[in-house]
Amino acid sequence: MIGKNILVFGGSGQIGRHLIRRLTKNNHMVTAVTRNIHQKGYVLKTQGNPGYLEVVEENIFDQESLKNLIKGKDICINLIGILFEKRNNTFQNIHVNFPSIISKICSENNLDQFIHISALGIDQAKDSKYAKSKLDGEQKIKENFEQATILRPSVVYSVDDNFTTSFMTMLNLLPFFPLYYNGKTKFIPIHVSEVSDIILHIIEKNISSEIIECVGSQEYSFKEILQKLSQLINKNKILIPLPLMIGKIMARFLEMFPKPLLTLDQLKLLNYNNILSGKYKSNFDIGLEPKLKFEEEVAKYCHMWKDGGEYSKET
Repeated sequence: MIGKNILVFGGSGQIGRHLIRRLTKNNHMVTAVTRNIHQKGYVLKTQGNPGYLEVVEENIFDQESLKNLIKGKDICINLIGILFEKRNNTFQNIHVNFPSIISKICSENNLDQFIHISALGIDQAKDSKYAKSKLDGEQKIKENFEQATILRPSVVYSVDDNFTTSFMTMLNLLPFFPLYYNGKTKFIPIHVSEVSDIILHIIEKNISSEIIECVGSQEYSFKEILQKLSQLINKNKILIPLPLMIGKIMARFLEMFPKPLLTLDQLKLLNYNNILSGKYKSNFDIGLEPKLKFEEEVAKYCHMWKDGGEYSKET
């Protein structure tokens, strides 16, 4: 396959770094956009094959700059997303306004594909600002770029994530771990490398006009995930179901920190299953069955949370 010219927003994030490696390895020319090249550039420049990656600094809301960036590109991939709001980084700005702007510019410039990362389960969680903003963003994209492909992954995990790493940190620090909604919420975690494989497959098979739900190989309840993480780092912590009111008080307290481990909005999301809806295609339907096992993959990096690190004694 002849390599494509691909513009990537959100390249310095968990999915972005893995995706850039996959794309450049397969002879695609990548332009990765960052808001701060001095802070993120050195990370990004080490991800791609030499000669196949350009890193540029731009204001993602400067439409004239975006129009210049789009020229000569075949594909645009938007990976930008936030889990909590901070100053101007609101759900409305990041999940709705920016996707609306960039998808419209891509359509006006006749790009071959527009690929957007959304989230699984958002059409259930109507009371969540995060979920509502993701849905509104999808709607804007479909209005502007009818052939867009939208991916809705379940929880994405890896050594660079904000999921397993946050919970292992909390399991290390807390004498017990609070369970919200009795820990019954279901997830099908997918490894970041398999999300990258899905995006590459969509590009190379020229898949368009789809919403695709992306999941891993195994389904777990929230309680089961915490139990497995606890076992992996040799921490036998008690999991205690807490009343929702106490959960809200804890979330409001944690929201005061620069990078909160839990917010009120995230607490709302925990009330909804993060599994296949059956309404849309999944990665299984496009021929990509996940192979990686959650427990086996986390075991490769969980030593950082064990007493003694990689030299800890297994129990």
